[in-house]
Amino acid sequence: MIKRILKICLKLSLLIENIFDKIYLATDVPMSSIVSHLKWQKYLYEIGNKPGMRILEIGSREVTGESSARKEFSLAKYIGFDYYPGKNVEVVGDAHKLSSYFEDQEKFDIVYSSACFEHFAMPWIVAVEISKLLKIGGIVFVETHFSYSSHERPWHFFQFSDMALRTLFSPALGFECIEAGMSNPIVGRFSSLADDYLKNKRVTGLYCHSEYLGKKITDVEDFDWEKVDLIDVIGETQYPVAQE
Repeated sequence: MIKRILKICLKLSLLIENIFDKIYLATDVPMSSIVSHLKWQKYLYEIGNKPGMRILEIGSREVTGESSARKEFSLAKYIGFDYYPGKNVEVVGDAHKLSSYFEDQEKFDIVYSSACFEHFAMPWIVAVEISKLLKIGGIVFVETHFSYSSHERPWHFFQFSDMALRTLFSPALGFECIEAGMSNPIVGRFSSLADDYLKNKRVTGLYCHSEYLGKKITDVEDFDWEKVDLIDVIGETQYPVAQE
């Protein structure tokens, strides 16, 4: 009897928790579906593990665990790139100069990166370097953080929204967005150490991961961020007009 009551209480608790957590979501933030945090690897393995395919992973070094990429891309040509040498790394270098480590004819079908873009001092330059190495029709995938704990300092430079990733890999640089969104919502509040007017105030719209999946549709010769118009990267969106 007691066990049954405990099970009922647990179910009620989880139900209430799920309802409660939904108030922390932002209705205007898209959730990733195709390449959410637990789906992106399977997606890339399925489209990339084919003879003749060339795959480049930026940030391939095994840091938090063993990588399965080489095994999952066994039919393709997989190359691991990282800032430091280590297991699962063929090419060592600076991602801001990515294309300089490969011959002009060395193009890739897929270039991807997970948990690295927050550590790039100039991610807009890395985006251009990725574009240089992708074939037309090639796929770029980036997963990084929108809201997450400070880590690997002092080289923790940025956090990215889905719109930030769309901007980095915009039509101006020759990309078409397939999906951009968020994964893993966070329940947050300001701490008791915050300014008085913020103490314990609820913070909504927090998500751990942000993902971008895109296709290169054209080569953009001599791309220069200084020559890009705002409309070319933000499209038809606009800054919200203040409500009176």
